[in-house]
Amino acid sequence: MYGNTSPFASHAHRASSMYSKVGLETDVLNASPHRLVALLFDGLSDAMVQARGAIEQGNIELKGRSLSRAVRILDEGLKAALQLDAGPLARDLSDLYVYMCKQLTHANLHSDLAAVEECQRLLQPVRDAWHSIGQAT
Repeated sequence: MYGNTSPFASHAHRASSMYSKVGLETDVLNASPHRLVALLFDGLSDAMVQARGAIEQGNIELKGRSLSRAVRILDEGLKAALQLDAGPLARDLSDLYVYMCKQLTHANLHSDLAAVEECQRLLQPVRDAWHSIGQAT
């Protein structure tokens, strides 16, 4: 009922949330550029999973927050990190991210579960490929 930062949230819940936040901040500060992009993919995936659950439960506030977060990760994180002069793959990824932003915005406006699921299907092979590159190095 209450968010993590609510004074009414349990002490253990607030402490756990703060511990997770510190862990993520530490991971980001010490991360390689490859790891930072992997964290963006993970955050995007988590936001879409959360949005799906919110749509299924009719939680409009959580749906809006989750899908807005997903769009920001796509636009301000993944798309912004691309070097478009690197070749056609970067341009194709940019086009994919633009399309996904439009679909997720549509999903937010219309509570369209199918649009979120489509974006999850589109993201998965790109995310998997990125993670496999990290394992190969």
